[in-house]
Amino acid sequence: MGIRVVYTDLDGTMVGPSGCFFQNEDHSTTLDPAHALIGLHRAGIALVLVSGRTRPQLVEASAIFGADGFIAELGAIVGWDHGRGSRILRGAMPDNLDRIPDPLLTALIERYPGRLEAYRPWYPGREVDVMLRGNIEVAEVNAWLVAEGFDWLTIRDNGIISRAVMPTLDDVPHIYHLVPEGVSKGAAVAFDLARRGLRPEQAIAIGDSASDLVMAGQVGRMHLVANALRHSDLVALLPGYDNVVVEDGGFGSGWASAVRSALPAARPATI
Repeated sequence: MGIRVVYTDLDGTMVGPSGCFFQNEDHSTTLDPAHALIGLHRAGIALVLVSGRTRPQLVEASAIFGADGFIAELGAIVGWDHGRGSRILRGAMPDNLDRIPDPLLTALIERYPGRLEAYRPWYPGREVDVMLRGNIEVAEVNAWLVAEGFDWLTIRDNGIISRAVMPTLDDVPHIYHLVPEGVSKGAAVAFDLARRGLRPEQAIAIGDSASDLVMAGQVGRMHLVANALRHSDLVALLPGYDNVVVEDGGFGSGWASAVRSALPAARPATI
């Protein structure tokens, strides 16, 4: 049984520095990811972009990369048919709310002065989740949310970003998403596979962060690019999965290797 769909994270996985598809981590140029993408299209395997980016950003990116669909806002929105079809997955968000309350966001950011802030310019225009950046303890924030009566919310770490975006921070900054419980990349992949009438073993996923790793439970095989191992929280979670392959290459190089494993002639080994 062959692979029918590849679910892939974008930033830090499919695209390299500054979101460039043609750059290695050292900023040297490469066509390796492009060649792998062409192979995927020629094999007739669907590509689905899975990201914390917004719906409009992923509609545009899907057109550029020839993607068959997208999963936006860390799993809150599933789109297909060039964005003409979509479903919002609300998770545990109460029926009387259509967005995360602004006073809560203000209180959360004020709780971590200098360590947490809105991730502009990608903060506005989001339909379900909230995008933040900084360096905080995820478990501590989630415990605070429960204590404040927002047990239907959770904060997720979506990976490391450049120190340049927060030069005054005394640690490596991360991207965080505040999302309703039940919303995740994994849940969105499960929804999309069911919509397509496909089984988990007919799909692979590729990523670089803990929020990507949850896709492993919904697909036949999960690939991590090498730079994923820089995330200590992700490494701690690896023993919980038995279908994860860590690629030798980082960013686009590792992504290309993972894509080639899905092509008909490939015979990948799972660890």
